[in-house]
Amino acid sequence: MRRRQESSMTTDTSRRVLRLTGNDRQDFLQGLITNDVKKLADGLVYTALLTPQGKYLADFFLVPDGDAILLDVATPLAASLTQRLTMYKLRADVQITPADIVPACGVGDIPDGAFVDPRHDAMGWRAYDGQTAQDGVDWDAIRVAHCIPETGIELTPDTYPLEAGLDRLNGVDFRKGCYVGQEVTARMKHKTDLKKGLTVVQIDGMAPVGTQITAVGKPVGTLFTQSGDRAIAYLRFDRAGKDMQAGDASVSWLG
Repeated sequence: MRRRQESSMTTDTSRRVLRLTGNDRQDFLQGLITNDVKKLADGLVYTALLTPQGKYLADFFLVPDGDAILLDVATPLAASLTQRLTMYKLRADVQITPADIVPACGVGDIPDGAFVDPRHDAMGWRAYDGQTAQDGVDWDAIRVAHCIPETGIELTPDTYPLEAGLDRLNGVDFRKGCYVGQEVTARMKHKTDLKKGLTVVQIDGMAPVGTQITAVGKPVGTLFTQSGDRAIAYLRFDRAGKDMQAGDASVSWLG
């Protein structure tokens, strides 16, 4: 990997890291998550755990770590994800323990030992070996520009992974075989056209995350992260258009 020359780095204290060990760790994850664990041979893997009904429970990164797999997840989901994985573990030879690691993320040249963020080139890299923190990355601006959802904001228990674009962000593998929620996800991919989902909108004014978007007085969707005159929104595509409202702000769909 390239050495860091000039980069902006952030220690991500909003994240927790779990360590999975045991002989069955790869097979165990392979039967649960939306992505292919075998991709760890190439670096970081972005993936999600779903309900049997195909809805979002958690999204996270898998990190190769010798005889272990690190799991990098948002702090508010760490306890419930550990509990869910433990429930699925049964008699599998898998141990799930907290890791004393604080992730770092940044843009620019990739430090030694860091990994490219698989979601999008603009999301830079992530590191798990004690990199020094530096401030200055406007992550919301990057996420909005490329419609990249965030845990607990755009990604909620009502989210379907394809409506959130997780396939576009290399978070879903349609060839890996069965996993929890796979049947619903595959049906949405192959048998239907998405009628709702996350998209980028233009916005004039400000409105809080969660504000309802309307068109001609009818609900169209929900406004999420805003950066400048752009925002991520969840829209019904058949109702969305150029003349919408979110509170006192004017919203226009760019799709």
